[in-house]
Amino acid sequence: MAEPKEDDFLDDIDSAEEDAYEDVMSDDDDEAIELDALRAERDELRDRFMRALADAENSRKRSEKDRREAERYGGSKLARDLLPVYDNLQRALGAAEEANDDNKALIEGVELTLRELRNVFKKHGIEPISPAVGEKFDPKLHQAMFEAPLPGTKSGDIIQVSAEGFLLYDRLLRPAQVGVSSFTG
Repeated sequence: MAEPKEDDFLDDIDSAEEDAYEDVMSDDDDEAIELDALRAERDELRDRFMRALADAENSRKRSEKDRREAERYGGSKLARDLLPVYDNLQRALGAAEEANDDNKALIEGVELTLRELRNVFKKHGIEPISPAVGEKFDPKLHQAMFEAPLPGTKSGDIIQVSAEGFLLYDRLLRPAQVGVSSFTG
């Protein structure tokens, strides 16, 4: 039988060391891979958490804004429905130009009712838009009911006010209804 050579013995030691090293490295590689996977999962969960937190904050802000708008503008439908009542009270006062003893109390009652309606409007942020004859037509606040050439006016001037308009805070409830000059002379 042949005697083992010293080189073979060293090769066996080297091979054993390599196997042990590979086992240790394999364990280290597995741990590193597992650690990297855990870090990636942590980062993904952190990202999802931050997005969910941002969504919740945005929802809270949106709800708060919606609540404020509902509080402020929720009565706009009722306010629009009351505008014809206001117009009719105005017309009633205009029709009763002369107050005599027979209708003086009635006219005073209509005036008081109209004044109270104005106070309620003001309390709830409803402001009238009362353009004057001669003002410039503003399509954001006025609705042109007709155009007519009227000498002595410029094109686009208001020549008649048919009905007042109203704003609810900064929103238009109803534009003022006006006649507009189309005179170009």
